[in-house]
Amino acid sequence: MEHLKVREAAKRLNVSPSTLRAWEQRFGFPRPDRSPGGHRLYRHADIVALRDALEQGLSISSAISRVRRGDTWDAASLVGPLCAFDPDRAARVAEGALAVRSLERAVDEVLLPALADVGARHGDDSAEWAFAAGWVADWLRWTRRLATQDARPIRLLVGDATAHELDVDAVHLHALQLFCTRAGAQCLTVPVRVTRGLASAVHAFAPSLIVLAGDGAADDDVARFAYVARAAVPRPIALYRRRTRSRSPAAYPLAPSPLAAHRQLLQLARGEQPEPWPAPARGELPPAVGG
Repeated sequence: MEHLKVREAAKRLNVSPSTLRAWEQRFGFPRPDRSPGGHRLYRHADIVALRDALEQGLSISSAISRVRRGDTWDAASLVGPLCAFDPDRAARVAEGALAVRSLERAVDEVLLPALADVGARHGDDSAEWAFAAGWVADWLRWTRRLATQDARPIRLLVGDATAHELDVDAVHLHALQLFCTRAGAQCLTVPVRVTRGLASAVHAFAPSLIVLAGDGAADDDVARFAYVARAAVPRPIALYRRRTRSRSPAAYPLAPSPLAAHRQLLQLARGEQPEPWPAPARGELPPAVGG
């Protein structure tokens, strides 16, 4: 657990160290731990949560009550900054969510549900959605670049069949790739509309699985991509957030949640048989979030 010294914590809250100690005496919060030498050490998550509550205009007593209830770093707390076009506040909520959850849970329980809420409120043709989807996608891409990898011989060729970068499927695909990368898998992502040179890329990459992700590309483009890829290196195919067009046993439907889907992919890559997920029929949309 990360801790902050008195001056560091006070600076985060934009108050003096004496004010911070006064809050501790009056409200019993933030309550510090103690170093071996007896010095105050404040929990980072407490300070970040208190800062965000204060910046939303709450009084110190109301802010402390909210933090103590533990409802500061949920999906609802991220919807406000996203709808207000406020990237700094959104980043602080994400930081707070990470302080009390694993990265996978923060994405699955906070970021993606918040994005779904923005879409439900404003629609996916709104400026609010464009900002929110772009911010979440950028956060996922940035986090993936920093992700450490264990040495695992799992390689995923991803055929990107999403409609565009602000497509909800595209954001979920970024989350899936992040989770797989953190689990040690290597991902090569190619738009399904691109088949020139694909056979060479597949031979060089030698994927364990082929993943067709998203529902924004034409059936012919997806079928052509799958044919070229499998002709180069025959591998099983998994479908992620794509309506099924056939009942072919060669295509394995994944759960719509990136957290559940990445677990299924790892099992498939190891030659195991995960619990099957019923593929949505033609005309049915997969759930936006869940797992």
